[in-house]
Amino acid sequence: MKLFELQPDEGSKKLPKRKGRGHGTGNGKTAGRGHKGQNARAGGGVRPGFEGGQMPLYRRVPKRGFNNKIFAKVYSEVKVSDLNRFDNGTVVNEELLRENGLVKKVVDGIVILGNGDLNKKLTVKAARFTKTASEKIEAAGGKVEVI
Repeated sequence: MKLFELQPDEGSKKLPKRKGRGHGTGNGKTAGRGHKGQNARAGGGVRPGFEGGQMPLYRRVPKRGFNNKIFAKVYSEVKVSDLNRFDNGTVVNEELLRENGLVKKVVDGIVILGNGDLNKKLTVKAARFTKTASEKIEAAGGKVEVI
């Protein structure tokens, strides 16, 4: 076999349909779009996945795969101003906050937020402190301990 003898397989090469070239082609007049309707118009048709208003398959099927949300840390939040209910010199920890109803459920720990002012000298133990919270606790003469 020589290079000039190569031929494509029978039926593998087809000419494209020539639309709108008369009745003899089978695609004259409406060019295969039918009469009127959404798909007959220029720019007509629906977006991919649209099912005529029915809930589309990609939204009906349960979602699977990776989601980073399950690895996010969830902290119970306590404001600095809420710590004013404790007496001077008290060691504020998770158990004490639960007893006083400041924290209902602890998942990954407690975070102390810097909202409000603190007038008591306390030792606060928590998983996390905001910058302003730790400044306010230390300014009141207390101590901050990260667990």
